[in-house]
This record gives sequence, structure tokens and C-alpha cells, in this order.
Amino acid sequence: MKKQILLTIGLTALLATATQASQEQLAQSIKEAQGETARTSEQLKATLGALNALTTQKKGDLRPAYDAYCAEVAKTETAAGWTKTRVQWMGGDGRKYFDDWQSTVNGIANKSLQKKAQKRLDAVKKEYDNVQASLVLAGDKFKPFLSDLTDIQKTLATDVTAGGVKAVKSTVSSANWNLQYVDKAIKSAIKGMDKMQKALSSEAK
Repeated sequence: MKKQILLTIGLTALLATATQASQEQLAQSIKEAQGETARTSEQLKATLGALNALTTQKKGDLRPAYDAYCAEVAKTETAAGWTKTRVQWMGGDGRKYFDDWQSTVNGIANKSLQKKAQKRLDAVKKEYDNVQASLVLAGDKFKPFLSDLTDIQKTLATDVTAGGVKAVKSTVSSANWNLQYVDKAIKSAIKGMDKMQKALSSEAK
């Protein structure tokens, strides 16, 4: 009997440690995702800034401005790839934490505590779902935006001239317009991740 009690206590302690580790790991992942998402937002602005500098240049060689723009497009493509990867992670490994948490809640014998724990789990999971939805939306908004950026790059690749730049100005205007929708989705994700960090923090408030 004594051995059984000790075994039960040991398993409970092990489960608590594993849950804590998962909580800390998810919190750290969310923190990293927030930082990367914020950098993505800045990258988008840098790319549009380089493009606008190219299209508003009035004199001098246009080639350096075009090359600077191409460099920013490459960075934006990387950012778009990161967004896709993050969405996949949140839908896969990221959800394992909530599966483990649900299993823990299901094992609570005290019905009153179980009900409160379930309510808490549902609230945090809802925030997580909102973050994932915002990142999915940002990824969807990325596609036409990035398509315009790469098309502009291709159009000017063999025609870096005043006439070539003039020909893409309407598409540049469209890209500037579309940025607000991409940025809105990104900001929504950042706001949601900030809530997630606070929800998963072990800091007493």
C-alpha cells in the first residue's frame, strides 16, 4: 500500500513537471513568434520603402535603387515562408500542449475544480485559436501582396529605365494599398500573442 501511494505521488509529481515544462516551452515559442512577427511587419515596410524610393527617384542611375529593392523582396519572401511554417507548427506541435492539458483536466476528481480548470483551458485555447487564425489570414494576405512585389521585380529586371518604372507605378500603388491589410492581420496576431504570453506566464500578478 505504501509503495502504491509513493508511486502515485511520484507519477503526480512527474505529470506536474511535464506540464510545467510544456507551459514554459509554449510560452517561449509564443514569445519568439511574437518577435519574429514584429520583424516581419518591419520587413514589409522596408520593402515598400525601397520600392517607393525607386519609383519616386527623379534623377541619377536607377540601378542601385532597383538592386536595393530586390534585396528587400528576397527578405520578404523569407518572412512569408516563416509565416507559413509558424502556422503549420501551431496547428501541429503547438496543439500538443492543449491535448496534454485536457488530459490533466479530465483526470481531476473534484468536479468543482475540474469545471474551473476546464473554463481556464477553454479561455487560453480560444486565445491560441485567435492567434493561429490571424497568422493564417496574414499568410493569405501575403500571397497577392508578394505576387505583386515579385512581378514588379521581374518587369523591371530587363528594363530598369524611367519608362520601365513608370509602367509599374499603378501596381506599386496597389501594393501600398494591400500592405495595410497584411499589416492589420499581423498586428492582430501580435496582439493575440501578447495575450497568450500573459496567459501562460508563471509570474504572479
